[in-house]
This record gives sequence, C-alpha cells and structure tokens, in this order.
Amino acid sequence: MVATSQPLAAQAGLSLLQAGGNAVDAAIATAAALTVAEPTSNGIGGDLFALVWAGGELHGLNASGAAPEALTLDALAERHGGEMPRHGWTPVTVPGAVRGWADLHARFGRLPFAEVLAPAIRLARGGYPLSPVLASGWARAIRIYQGLGLPIMEEWFRVFAPGGFTPAPGALWRSEAHARTLERIAATNGAAFYEGELAGQIDAHSRATGGLLRGSDLAAHRSEWVTPIHAEFGGHRVHEIPPNGQGIAALIALNVLNGLDLPEQWGDPAGLHLQIEAMKRGFADAHAYVGDPRQVPVDVERLLSAGNAAAHRALLGNLAHDPATTAPSSGGTVYLAAADGEGGMVSLIQSNYMGFGSGVVVPGTGIGLHNRGHNFSLQPGHPNALAPGKRPYHTIIPGFLTRADGTPVGPFGVMGGFMQPQGHLQVVLNTLRYGLNPQQALDAPRWQWLQGKAVEVEHALGAQAARALAARGHEVRVQLDPGSFGRGQIIWRNPETGVLEGGTESRTDGHIAVW
Repeated sequence: MVATSQPLAAQAGLSLLQAGGNAVDAAIATAAALTVAEPTSNGIGGDLFALVWAGGELHGLNASGAAPEALTLDALAERHGGEMPRHGWTPVTVPGAVRGWADLHARFGRLPFAEVLAPAIRLARGGYPLSPVLASGWARAIRIYQGLGLPIMEEWFRVFAPGGFTPAPGALWRSEAHARTLERIAATNGAAFYEGELAGQIDAHSRATGGLLRGSDLAAHRSEWVTPIHAEFGGHRVHEIPPNGQGIAALIALNVLNGLDLPEQWGDPAGLHLQIEAMKRGFADAHAYVGDPRQVPVDVERLLSAGNAAAHRALLGNLAHDPATTAPSSGGTVYLAAADGEGGMVSLIQSNYMGFGSGVVVPGTGIGLHNRGHNFSLQPGHPNALAPGKRPYHTIIPGFLTRADGTPVGPFGVMGGFMQPQGHLQVVLNTLRYGLNPQQALDAPRWQWLQGKAVEVEHALGAQAARALAARGHEVRVQLDPGSFGRGQIIWRNPETGVLEGGTESRTDGHIAVW
C-alpha cells in the first residue's frame, strides 16, 4: 500500500512493489515522483525526513541541510538589514532530499536505484494532467511570484509557467530538464547533486546571481541516522524524529494530555479546549529550545519528562491562555506512507517550504531550491539562531505508531508547516482516544492554533463547538478553506493478519494505491 497526495505518485510507488521492491523502494519512487507531480509543495531542491520500520525496529533519518558557510547574521544584516527574506537566494539552505533518497536506498533498498527513480523520470518526460488542488496551488504561486517581480525568478517562470501554460485541472505539464536531472541522480546514486555535474551548475548559478550557496556546502552535506523519540498514550507509543524537527512539540502536548481526563465524546468543546491548550505548551517548549543539536544542546529527556508535563499541566485552566511564543507561518510539504507485504513500512516527508520554495530554479536542471533558512531565529544566542553550517528548526515531521510493547502499527503524518504537530496530535487522539479508523481520523474537522489566543477551526466543526471555545476565551475564526489545516496519510497494519488499512487526505488530491 502507498498513500500520498497525488495518484500518479502513489502508483509510481506501487509499481516498485509489484516489481519485487520493498517499502523503502516504493517510498523513494513515490518521493521522486512527487517532485514532478506536486512541485507546488516539494522538489529535488528540498529536505527530507523518514521513519523506517525494518528488521524489527524503527530507524530515523534526518536528511535536512544546513545554512551555507557564508550565511551569517552579519551577512544578513548587510544584505537585508537583518531581515530574512522569503524568496531569492538568501533563505536557501543545502537541500538534503536527494542524499536522503540515496541513503535510504543504500541501507534498505532492494531494487537498483535507477529502477526506483524510473517512474519519476517517465512522468517528467511524458508529462501529466494537473489535478484540482494542485492546479489551484500552482495558479496561486504564479500570482504571488508575478507580484514580487524578482529577476532571479525568470527561470522559475520558464520551467513552471512556460508560454501557453495555464495551471487548470487537466492542463498538461512536463519538464525535460527535470527528467534529465533525475537521470543524473539515478546514474550516480545522488552523487552528481553534491559533488558532480549538478553541484557545479548550482554553484555556478549561485555565484553568477548573488547567492551564498557553494559547491563546498553541497559536498560537506551528510544525512544523519537518528534514534526516534516517543511519548506514551493510550497503550501505544507515538514516535517522532528528534530535533532539529518540531515533532517533539506534539509529544509534549500528548504528555500534558496524558494526565488529564479527556471527554469520551469526540468534538466535546471541553476536550478541544484541553487539546489546544496542551498544544500551546508543546509549541512554547519547541520554540524556546529546539535547534540543531550538533551545535546547541537540546535536552530532549527533560522536555519529554513527566516533571515537565506536570509543570505545563499546572498552567492550564478553564480559559484560553497566551503562550507568548513566536507565531507560526506558512508551509508547503508532501507526505507519504508506504507498506510492503513483508512487514516493512515507511513514513516519509519532504518539502520545499512555502509552496515552490525560494523561487530560485537552477537553469537547465529544473531544480527548484527551498527556502528553509527562513525558519532560523535572528536573535543572537537563541538555540535556533542563524549560524553557518547549522540546520534550522524544521517543520516537517513524519510520525509512526507502535503498541506499547513495540509491535508496529504503522506510519502516519500531516503536512502543513506549523500545523504538523497539531495535525499529529489530532490524528493520534482521533485514533487512540476516539477509536476512529484511518479515513475517519483524517476526515474529522480540525482546529489550528495560530498565535496568542487565536484559533482557526474548520466550518465542519460546527457553530456550537466554535461558540463554546469562544466562551472559554479562544479568539475563534471559522475557516471555509481547508487548505491551511494540513494534509495527512495513514497506513495501519493488523499484526495478526497482516491486513493493511489506509486513509488519505480528502482536503487534497489524495490517493491510496494497493496491490
């Protein structure tokens, strides 16, 4: 089974399973295909995180990149007066996704790497028709980029908005440059992107157009295998990637809720209030302490301790509170879940951030670079403060569920910037507290804390629940557009029968491919 936000990408992964590949082969094939089939949210020039169940244990991969050596607070002050722009070269950090594919394949893959990437190459070369939500996001990006009027985006328009192309449902798009780049990646197991021909093209474009990213930054990049972290809830363990990711925010919130008497009925405003308040505490810690542990110590054990949960719990009351932490911002990400017939399972997420990312596309390659550097703090001394060679606080988080005895249940995730830990929390509660199946757990109306006491809720949550939250002091906004509430996928495995049960996101062009 493969579940993701684009049918053609899900089918690309399924074709690898049908060819004798395993869940990791399928996940990589899907991830590569998503760079073609959903460039509005990810690309070859983005980052990746993954949780892999293999060999009877859970493995974590952090394939996020660091700031270039030339990107310092002083350089930022000189270029932009100390403000980090959203677009252009400055927020571009080293892309880690390609090395992530290669490292996942080297450790767990079964079929040849070139075979794994072949469906994505065919998709880029042959083209495909845009699906409805994809077309809407694409059109929105064109409007935004036209309004910016940045010369560096000329190549982006040549690749993603060529003459005669209007992103509407059913419109055909293809990219020969994207296909050739994927072929170079496939032929070199990703090395061309970091030390070879593609690295040279990225370096040359950066030098020619005022960028700070260099070939030496690419060559120095390595993925990191990490030990997943977890929280206990409802007889299960919820697993996340450790910092620099923000998955710990969801775990802290779960720990806070563990000591509270949640209502038995889904949608009870008293329970929604407690969920929102607990999530604020998770964000308060994440925004205060999460950084790149290679440069700044992050005391994960303390943050996930019973004592820390109790301290947060003591701050909660019957009324909404202001956690006095930084306000979340927008995102753009894809998530996929894959499972094979042998028990292998993968939870994988990759992103260009903020839609197409920085708007910088390397000429002749189709590589759109992400703008993940926008997530750095610009406050000197903060754990997430910008520094050369440092990875930023990262929004993308894959999730995985096991029983408390370690028996695997399966992968899950909800993409969408700072909505992600909030989506994880709600999906886990929907599953473990309220007994919803995967599709119900994803379809259930969602809430989203924004900042201060401000909360958005989907209109399907209902006026009664919205009024009840407002009576508890929440500044409630009813949102008619579901786009900001994240997009999730789930695969659960029955440990007795091996039967897979999947759910896909109804808020996007989601699809589950099965065989």
